[in-house]
Amino acid sequence: MRLGLHALGIGSGADRAVIDAVASAAEGHGFATLWAGEHVVMVDDLTSRYPYSDSGVIAVPAEADWLDPVIALSFAAAASSRIRLATGVLLLPEHNPVIVAKQAASLDRLSGGRLTLGIGVGWSREEFEALGVPFERRAARTAEYVAAMRTLWREDVASFHGEFVAFDAIRVNPKPVARQGLPVVIGGNSDAALARVAAWGDGWYGFNLGGVEEVRDRIGRLEKLCTEAGRDRAGLRLAVALAAPRVEDVGALAELGVDELVLVEAPPDTADAVPGWISALADEWKSAL
Repeated sequence: MRLGLHALGIGSGADRAVIDAVASAAEGHGFATLWAGEHVVMVDDLTSRYPYSDSGVIAVPAEADWLDPVIALSFAAAASSRIRLATGVLLLPEHNPVIVAKQAASLDRLSGGRLTLGIGVGWSREEFEALGVPFERRAARTAEYVAAMRTLWREDVASFHGEFVAFDAIRVNPKPVARQGLPVVIGGNSDAALARVAAWGDGWYGFNLGGVEEVRDRIGRLEKLCTEAGRDRAGLRLAVALAAPRVEDVGALAELGVDELVLVEAPPDTADAVPGWISALADEWKSAL
């Protein structure tokens, strides 16, 4: 099992020098992936319920800096050469899929084929309203956007005609490094999110899960959904972030088939403090992997 780090793009992780230092140090200490999430807008008086905490409230304050994840990961790519990069997650239905396909492929090419596109359907109605995107049927929109992007990555001259997106005989270059396109990993812990993974995803990013037993339950559900969909669950990449990760849980997670444990951590405020912080994280966790 690999170890990932979800630390870029928010607060201190939005500082250029800190991004450079985290990317370099994490790569040097053998971390597998750098993850960066997204919210295009935040709202002070939020009424939508945050699905990844018992309180229903997101821990990130509305006034915090929150970088665009593709841009943040572009800087991380420039400061590294081997560590993988992943959006965790990009809220795909809030974006134009043709533009996302081009941006993601561009980052993949510039990074030497290191990008995983983690996506989610979103949960904040207020955010969708601010962007002028319908909140309803966002899951169907997301599925169609992924199908359209895969067409663009696969075909030199691409056409697609759907309910939410349509184009005819267009060229969108560059293509991703891998001929099959970018891996698309789906975030979300609900049955509906797992059904999307089983139906058309390349993997799952479970976020802020309560512990090993919740991971076991969610993977069990995913396996059942894969069987119903005629897919082999073993072919999916599984990454999970726990609300309170423990070193002693690593073995059990590996037995469940988890490929990557993602540590969600806020980096230090200054770049000078990053190497020691990364070293301490590596010392704590790498011995268990």
